Amino acid sequence: MQAFKNNMDCYRNHHCECEDRRCHSHDHGPEVYAVNVQRAAQENNYFRTALWTGCYGQMTLMSIPVCGEIGVEIHQDTDQIITVEQGQCVVKIGEHRDCLHVYKTLCQGTTVFIPAGTWHNIINTGRCSLKLSSIYAPPHHPWGTVHRTKAEAEAAAAKE
Repeated sequence: MQAFKNNMDCYRNHHCECEDRRCHSHDHGPEVYAVNVQRAAQENNYFRTALWTGCYGQMTLMSIPVCGEIGVEIHQDTDQIITVEQGQCVVKIGEHRDCLHVYKTLCQGTTVFIPAGTWHNIINTGRCSLKLSSIYAPPHHPWGTVHRTKAEAEAAAAKE
């Protein structure tokens, strides 16, 4: 995470520099933005879309197909708060990548808080696409991130 001297430095680093001052990205940060998150998540059909990225936090939306998963992951320096906006899933949590021993079933409206340094995975166990909203603090993905598929997200992660 890049440290910023002030909010203007953050704004300059994230703001779109399109000629007409309107950006084609779905990321509305770091400006003030109000949205119905549940509706936005339900309308999102991409694996991951950055909805808002600020200097100290980020919200992404995810769409996980039936029987799909986000994949086992850990964020060493980032807390993550994930809310199920549509569907149902199982979250697996543990201290080691190969030992996710805590299982919790989540349904629409349920939120799971995942501290930095915790291995986790979310698996869609429902009959429709799983729609999630996820808050990262500090931001985890670059401003404007859109991964249409899980494969695209994995390819981007391999480059980091």
